[in-house]
Amino acid sequence: MSTLRLRLATAADADAVADLHAESWRRYYRGAYADEFLDRDVLADRRLAWRERLREADPRRLTLLAEDRERAIGFASTYLDDDPVWGSLLDNLHVAAEHQRQGIGARLLALTAEEVTGRRSPAQRGLYLWVLEQNIAAQAFYEALGAEPAGRERVAPPGGVPGRLAGTPFKLRYAWADAARLIPRRGAS
Repeated sequence: MSTLRLRLATAADADAVADLHAESWRRYYRGAYADEFLDRDVLADRRLAWRERLREADPRRLTLLAEDRERAIGFASTYLDDDPVWGSLLDNLHVAAEHQRQGIGARLLALTAEEVTGRRSPAQRGLYLWVLEQNIAAQAFYEALGAEPAGRERVAPPGGVPGRLAGTPFKLRYAWADAARLIPRRGAS
């Protein structure tokens, strides 16, 4: 994709990031999140969340945006040094459905890994994420990139509102002990 541009997200990108996030949840989180929430409230919820998250720069958070012809098509958001054992938390990685399987998610992840490894000592370069247990495609994506399964927990309701969940969904932790494993070697294709 020759028009792909990757950059840091700013406050001006909050609604575009929220739109991508809401659409991804609508598409992939059915069965874990309540249909009523996904069909009615998810966009307003995500816009509120992303406007707050991107309102001011935060050295503990990194949000990368992928654009095609200046249209947001994916993003990755990471909390640096989130956990003393697991390292930095890749809290979100979403790519618009029509742009998946084009390497955009892997590129966002590689750039995230560059930031994590560039800012941290080798002992602090772990990277982890949570993925819904039902999201088999995402699990396969992370496993293909070398992530190891490392735990299972119940999903917390979005915004702390229990009615936003459908049943009792679980999430799986995937982790890389060293995020450097995600950075393509120079000269490798």
